[in-house]
Amino acid sequence: MTTHQKGGIVRKPYRVGMTKINIHMKKTSLNFILLLGVIAVFSSCSPRIVGVWNVESFETVSQGKEAISAKNIGKITFRKDGTGVKDLSFTILGIVKEDKTPFKWILNDNLLTISGQESDFVKTWIVVDNQKKYQKIKSTDGADQVQTVVLRK
Repeated sequence: MTTHQKGGIVRKPYRVGMTKINIHMKKTSLNFILLLGVIAVFSSCSPRIVGVWNVESFETVSQGKEAISAKNIGKITFRKDGTGVKDLSFTILGIVKEDKTPFKWILNDNLLTISGQESDFVKTWIVVDNQKKYQKIKSTDGADQVQTVVLRK
């Protein structure tokens, strides 16, 4: 505000051609864009592994031996807080295995570490294929055995 020569107060316009409604709309638009940016940042921080997955296949390959595999063996859930639960049931070489135990997990780059009670799944896995509805992970015992798990939503 400025004072007029005759002692009166003269208000300056906001901007030439700008009304209060235009300014309000501009502020609202900027706030909306800022909100979208924040949502994008936080949603991109959530790993794709989070969620409930069907274990489509579980395969063990040993050097010089025939591959052993099981199909559609159950579900595995990865929660955002780094915990999860397995609900698996499968038969390999006539041996029935059930795994319905909780676990903790950590994902660093392409390494998925599952820890908890002893199980075929408790180890560090290499994430080979990381898609929104499809995951493929592999692990090795360091000698001659490679396990591959395919997860699908």
